[in-house]
Amino acid sequence: MDKLKRVLSGRDAEEPSGLAEVIDSTSLGWGTRVKGFVACFAIGCLCSVLGSCLLWIPKKGLILFAVFYTLGNIASIGSTLFLMGPVKQLKRMFEPTRLIATIVMLLCLVLTLCSAFWWRKAGLALLFCILQFFAMAWYSISFIPYARDAVKKCVSVCLS
Repeated sequence: MDKLKRVLSGRDAEEPSGLAEVIDSTSLGWGTRVKGFVACFAIGCLCSVLGSCLLWIPKKGLILFAVFYTLGNIASIGSTLFLMGPVKQLKRMFEPTRLIATIVMLLCLVLTLCSAFWWRKAGLALLFCILQFFAMAWYSISFIPYARDAVKKCVSVCLS
């Protein structure tokens, strides 16, 4: 079980140094990390579903949908921080292969909240939610080897 934990955390080939032992002793245990991931991901899914239900409320429904959908996506992204740790997750998010996807995704999250809270434009919030969905999908598949190439090829075949 310890070997599986080391492989999943990316420490398979390393010999434990003094610093690594200090970091391991002050960090969360594997069970706590999984529980944190599940809880945060469940909160993210709950917020997204709640936002979808609030979509049908007259007048403020679109803005409530945008806010809860965005909070759900933020919580879902935050759930991965429990599995890898915040520093490693941030390093992976801003690797050159997914830098543009990360920036577009974060920009869409911020613009959705800005359009809901400050600009109070429901149509604009909905547009940013749609862009947010595509940005999150593109960001998510960047973690799967060759998935973006397959999507590009599939889209090009469908369009031609």
